[in-house]
This record gives sequence, C-alpha cells and structure tokens, in this order.
Amino acid sequence: MASLRATPGQPPWPCPAASPVSPRRSFELPRTRQPGVAARWRAYPRIEATARRGPRTENAKVRNRRLQKKFNGTATKPRLSVFCSNRQLYAVLADDHNKKILFYGSTLQKSICGDPPCSTVEAARRVGEELIRACEELGITEISSYDRNGFARGEKMMAFEDPVSQHGFLPR
Repeated sequence: MASLRATPGQPPWPCPAASPVSPRRSFELPRTRQPGVAARWRAYPRIEATARRGPRTENAKVRNRRLQKKFNGTATKPRLSVFCSNRQLYAVLADDHNKKILFYGSTLQKSICGDPPCSTVEAARRVGEELIRACEELGITEISSYDRNGFARGEKMMAFEDPVSQHGFLPR
C-alpha cells in the first residue's frame, strides 16, 4: 500500500492532470482533501448558451410610432397621416403644434363616395383630390412628412397617392 505522506516538492495526493478523465463526465474538478472527509470527485454538467430566437426584427408599427415623435406638423407644413383598413382609407392633415386637424377625408364620406357608391379604390383617389383642394384653400404648399402608419402600398394606397404626388407633395 502506498504511503500518503508528502514528499518534498510534491502534493500529498495525485495530480489531477496525471489521473485519467472519466468519459461520462464533461468537466471535473480536482479532488479535495480535508481532514476527516474522504476524497471524492465533483462533476458539473456542461452549460451551453443558445439563442431562443433569430435576430430581432422590428415591427412596422413600432418603427412608425418612433418616427412620429421626430416629425411634427405645423399649420403651414402639416403632417399627412393615412390609415388604410381592409375596406376603407382615412387621410388626415395634422397640425401637431396646435393639436388641430386641418383636413379629414375617408372613403366612407357621402360627398366623396357619391350617391351611387363607387369602389373603394375610386373613392381613395377622390380622397386624394379632396386633399389637394383643401390644401389649396388653406395655402399649404408642402407637407412635413407622409405617414402611412406602417402600411404597405396596396391598391387603395396607390390610388390615393397618385393625385397627391402629381401635386408635388410626395417624392416620386
């Protein structure tokens, strides 16, 4: 039997680097030797950090709310905000400094839709024409920002944008 007495220059227990590593354990700490306690191996499981999702993409609505804080309309240079639902289109010229609506138009209005109701695409084009007339009456020559509220340019949105861009409000 081997003696556990320490020899000069060597520890009283075997070196962990020289001892074989168990194939079942991924990480092991050296044996601890305390008086009155038997030596034992401590094994800890390997910890791996993995991402739960891919890269974060920003929602169009969240991006739009952040941009609305930057662009504020005035009485001479208002903000044009357009909301497009599945069936209707709503357009607003907003003066954010005085907190007033300078123009409101939607495809639901009888004056825009007409007595025999027209299609929503045709009504959206008429909303754009009414917006131009209101801007000429108010003396507005340009808008501060065009706010689509994060919506894609669909058929109604394109029909609304045509007369507005021909007047020079939207860059095309």
